[in-house]
Amino acid sequence: MAYVHAEIASQPDCWREAARLAPTLADRLPRPGERVAVVGCGTSWFMAAAYAGLREHAGQGETDAFQASEFPTGRRYDRLIAITRSGTTTEVLELLAALRGRIPSTVLVGDPASPAVELADAAVTMPFADERSVVQTRFATTALALLRAHLGEDLGRLAADAEVAVRAPLPIDPARIEQVTFLGRGWTVGLAQEAALKCREAATFWAEAYPAMDYRHGPISVAAPGRLVWAFGEIPEGLPEDVAATGAAFVHSRTHGCHTVLTSWAAGRTPVDPMADLILAQRFAVALATSRGLDPEAPRHLTRSVVLA
Repeated sequence: MAYVHAEIASQPDCWREAARLAPTLADRLPRPGERVAVVGCGTSWFMAAAYAGLREHAGQGETDAFQASEFPTGRRYDRLIAITRSGTTTEVLELLAALRGRIPSTVLVGDPASPAVELADAAVTMPFADERSVVQTRFATTALALLRAHLGEDLGRLAADAEVAVRAPLPIDPARIEQVTFLGRGWTVGLAQEAALKCREAATFWAEAYPAMDYRHGPISVAAPGRLVWAFGEIPEGLPEDVAATGAAFVHSRTHGCHTVLTSWAAGRTPVDPMADLILAQRFAVALATSRGLDPEAPRHLTRSVVLA
């Protein structure tokens, strides 16, 4: 299990490397005002969704995120961004080939020698963030960090928050939890979906994700003692109290008082960025696997890249 822990712990350094790389990519990444589509599969799709929310919120232009297999090929976009760690995923390669000559494309990829590099019009290669693990951690977050840097965000602060997250104690003992629901708002819905996926992949664990405002429209019915609700970023007023009434535990890095607080000791700041909170969720998923007698480096039914016949 050594390399999954090392890959998770290396994220602050990977994000700093992304910050150094971002200023060199102006001709390969979206310009303000462009209409952009971002695609991926699994974890990469969730990072695409997070970036789309951030870019639109920053006023940089319309930005849509799609699973590569579900891209609406009849729509017009100024640029396509594809996120793929291996650069060999079938759906991504097929889409890049189908759109070649129609929509300018850029691929964010871990392996510089992958076929996706040849199919895209431009490539951002990040071998420093590539991974041995089947379950993605650092490549996905580094891709999102790079895109956030391109939006003008301060990755120095973000990396400092990541340093907190790789060292902080877990907010709750995974062995005490029988189910977890992750929540987000805006761009952090993608982070919530990714956190739930990590628990399912690494630990074959019952985990769900929803927009925080929609949680009380049905999903809260599964909350109960022995279960956990974990929220990223801003939350609706009254949500902690509603969760507490069910008997479920509640984790939120922005919550004070009786709930978990993940505090940054860097410059005395609190709370940490939600993407750094995702690191804590990655560690939680690995600890879940261990508590269930599973090897998070050998997840059931999964391979490092989905290559279809």
